Amino acid sequence: MNSHSFIDYQELDHQYYLPVFKRLPLTLVRGRGSRVWDDRGNEYIDVMAGIAVNSAGHCHPHIVEAIQKQAAELIHISNFFISKPQMLLAERLARRSGMDRVFFANSGAESNEGAIKIARKYAHHHKRGGDIISFTGSFHGRTMATIATGKKKMQEGFEPIPKGFRQVEFNNLEALRNAIDPDVAAIIIEPVQGEGGIHLADPSFMRALREICDEKNIVLIFDEIQCGMGRTGYFFTKEYFGVEPDILTAAKALGGGVPIGAILTNEKVAGTLEAGDHGTTFGGNPLVTAAALATIEVIDQEDLMATAWEKGEWLKQQIQQNKTKPYGIREVRGLGLMVGIEFEFETKPLMQKMLEKGVLANATAENVLRLVPPLNIPYEDLERTLEVMYESIKEIRSI
Repeated sequence: MNSHSFIDYQELDHQYYLPVFKRLPLTLVRGRGSRVWDDRGNEYIDVMAGIAVNSAGHCHPHIVEAIQKQAAELIHISNFFISKPQMLLAERLARRSGMDRVFFANSGAESNEGAIKIARKYAHHHKRGGDIISFTGSFHGRTMATIATGKKKMQEGFEPIPKGFRQVEFNNLEALRNAIDPDVAAIIIEPVQGEGGIHLADPSFMRALREICDEKNIVLIFDEIQCGMGRTGYFFTKEYFGVEPDILTAAKALGGGVPIGAILTNEKVAGTLEAGDHGTTFGGNPLVTAAALATIEVIDQEDLMATAWEKGEWLKQQIQQNKTKPYGIREVRGLGLMVGIEFEFETKPLMQKMLEKGVLANATAENVLRLVPPLNIPYEDLERTLEVMYESIKEIRSI
């Protein structure tokens, strides 16, 4: 064990780190598959997966090997030069997505910022305004532009908020049509809302979005940062809806745990960009793109998309069977292993109690428990997760 005790790490956090996280009282030191261990040797089942990041599990041997090999050869060169893993990953993502062009960033928020910027360049080229429409319940990041697309609560204290952003009700086609005018450059949507509580877009709504954007020459952006990379049972969730965006953003699970984001565009939108219109120092460096290539290989070789779908259906079915029991479950929803359980009560106490019993889950949207485990999590870990959830509910509600 490190010379610092568990309490020392908490003190260091309180003393030196910006107080922007409500951290759980754990110092994690090791992970393998769907399990993690803290600095006191306690073991936990992880159904949070770094917030839908570790889709191949913690420290997957193939991804670890790829990172180690690349780190010994070439870590960073800047984008003044070409690197092999960056080009191979760009080709892989373009072919898998059906999109034409790729740009690499460092995070999901940065990818969405870039998508907004690219959409505005296209709109201005076609004499449209630069307004961006987003939807209630959405979450696209915590930068200034991305909080402008989201909840008012996240904007408080950061005024003036950037202008040129509008929000309409999720899945409300009439409200969307009423918001469209020549000043609208783009519409951005999560096919499955994550932070908002695991809400799926209606398929007919998604098709109507595409039709409206085609009719008005508006850029359609799919934010697949959380729902992409196999989590829903599809490489990208656009495949489930059968709708093609003009821009798609990815991050989270793309790098298997290392920070990387991606902006994928069609040629129509990419064609308005010129050298110098966008850039990044770190984005898509050899180390992170090698990790992402290895992550995609794991997803394919272990058939994790099919696994995600099968386990997600099993998980929802198991929870659905207990809806009639006095656990306070209102609804279970999701796609693949992106599952939200809505309760009649706030879920933070439930999350805390589950942690005490050795399961790391996530509370979001006030009363939703979000389950986004590694896609290769064993069934026994999912079974234990449900056992702990029900035990915890009984304790916190005195059932």
